[in-house]
Amino acid sequence: MSGLACLRNRARNTGSIVKSYFLRRLLLIPPTLLGITLLVFTVSRFVPGGPMEKMLQEATKGSEQGGKRSSNSGQTQGGLSEEQLEEVEEQYGLNKHVLVAYLQWLGVLPKEVRISKGEFSDRGEEVIGGKLDPETTTEVVLRGDGRAVLATRSGEGISSAVFAESGKPVDGEGWKVRFETKEDRQARYKRRNPDSPTVPEYVPRAVIYQTRFSGLLQGDLGRSTAYNDPVDEMILSRMPVAAYFGILTAILTYAVCLPLGVLKALKHRTFIDSASSVLIFLGYSIPGFALGAILLVHFGARLNWFPLFGLTSADFDQMNPWDKAVDLAHHTVLPLICYMVGSFAMLTMMTKNNLMDNLAADYVRTAVAKGAGFRKAVFGHAFRNSMIPVATSLGDLVTVFIGGSMLIETVFDIQGFGLLQYQSVIARDVPVIMGTLTIAAFLMLIGHVLSDFIVAMVDPRIKFE
Repeated sequence: MSGLACLRNRARNTGSIVKSYFLRRLLLIPPTLLGITLLVFTVSRFVPGGPMEKMLQEATKGSEQGGKRSSNSGQTQGGLSEEQLEEVEEQYGLNKHVLVAYLQWLGVLPKEVRISKGEFSDRGEEVIGGKLDPETTTEVVLRGDGRAVLATRSGEGISSAVFAESGKPVDGEGWKVRFETKEDRQARYKRRNPDSPTVPEYVPRAVIYQTRFSGLLQGDLGRSTAYNDPVDEMILSRMPVAAYFGILTAILTYAVCLPLGVLKALKHRTFIDSASSVLIFLGYSIPGFALGAILLVHFGARLNWFPLFGLTSADFDQMNPWDKAVDLAHHTVLPLICYMVGSFAMLTMMTKNNLMDNLAADYVRTAVAKGAGFRKAVFGHAFRNSMIPVATSLGDLVTVFIGGSMLIETVFDIQGFGLLQYQSVIARDVPVIMGTLTIAAFLMLIGHVLSDFIVAMVDPRIKFE
């Protein structure tokens, strides 16, 4: 009984150690994810070609096509007013410190939304009982509902902000007010135009806005700067395609590479081994996107055996179920080959080398010496132990939902997760870049934890102490 109790205590202690190890690994995921996203977010803020530069370029092209604008039009270079540039800054947090903007993206700090502004200048506004005093009072029209707010200043601050119609304070409906001095506005202009020799003579203004928490922690990844669509919807729409190719690639790769690796180990230094090695490394040496271009030219354009782009035909929705399956398979063949080529060499050679090492081990010789047949020695002893290193990669299968290749999907024009990443980088679509990066990094971290768990399950030699 004492021996049985000792075994139970040992098993209990082992289980506690394993749980503690994986708990620590899971707790490391949030700080790792924060570090990755903060680094990319910071880099994206300082690399040229952001949303403001993109708008200026588009406006400049439009200005060149439509002719030169008048010098007194009140518009900046490219036909964008200072007000429009400020809106872009506020929308994407470009007017905030990078750390503040990152915390707003996370959803830790609230964002300013529905921003409306009114200058303390003589614009001829009239109210009941007379005319506004431009030095002390301004009228701000709320964006979205068109209601007017009378904001009254006192020195360098706002003393009151009430609805012009009812006289009720705006803070009763969740509105906030801040005062922008002319120095604040000039500083913003100088930051946007560092090479400008002069600075406009601004006047102070009242800014009325609301705040809300909107970020990663609230499940809101923002809106695309290129398409103005919600980032989470754009990513979810690409997941089925990514999962389709990811699952197919994983199944076919393991189904082909494992038997081929075993065959190469058993036929070591034979013609079969040499010929398969040449084919494997030839395929491995060709990048997937380059192979895709070659396949498209020969089997798509010249022979017309396969379609040139897309995942389905234009009339896919009008097809019957069988024709849909055939059409999908027809479009899948070439890109699937490109997806699989890269992983063939690694998995096949890993299987072969592990099996050969185990076949040369003493326990296999002992099994053969005791009368075990060659088949039993290979598949009953060596093969099982040879699969332990291969099993470590099974945890990475969780990344099938972000599987694929940017370049392969670009070559075949497949609307998958990889193409979305590529398009967002080219367009400098920072919200989409951050959204895809966050999901990809999270799934990869989870995959590493699962790999460790699988190793612990299949390899009794692994100890997490």
